[in-house]
Amino acid sequence: MARVERMRELLSGPLDPDKIKQTAAAGWQLVALEWKREIGESPEPEAREDTPYGLRVAPDCLELEEEPVEKQALVLMMDLLIMDNPFSKVAEELNEKGYRTRRGALWSAVSVFQMLPRLIEVAPQVFSSKQWGERRQHLTSPAT
Repeated sequence: MARVERMRELLSGPLDPDKIKQTAAAGWQLVALEWKREIGESPEPEAREDTPYGLRVAPDCLELEEEPVEKQALVLMMDLLIMDNPFSKVAEELNEKGYRTRRGALWSAVSVFQMLPRLIEVAPQVFSSKQWGERRQHLTSPAT
């Protein structure tokens, strides 16, 4: 098998057709062009599929920060599941209150079920908060 030699040149000005002809005459083949342009200010980073539900990439792109609407949906899910509601009822409540999945779809029993690992991850933060103490009293007190 023949050896292959590669060369990369950085352009300091416009592409010169004569330079391309000379290099090709020396036995080189053009195999790629790379283009770049400035697009101005970078927009707020979009949520990615691998970003946990309830969090978003911070503007500095170095850490994750809380996504308030998704966090509210997680807390509502937790409340409803603690009250022993079926997944279908939890999905119905989320949809009625205007919450949507990350892709903007309506919640279903399956999508709520798929959130269980995330609820387990976030539960210690919610359970240790002062807010949870108040919520727990409200959820466990008998109906009057």
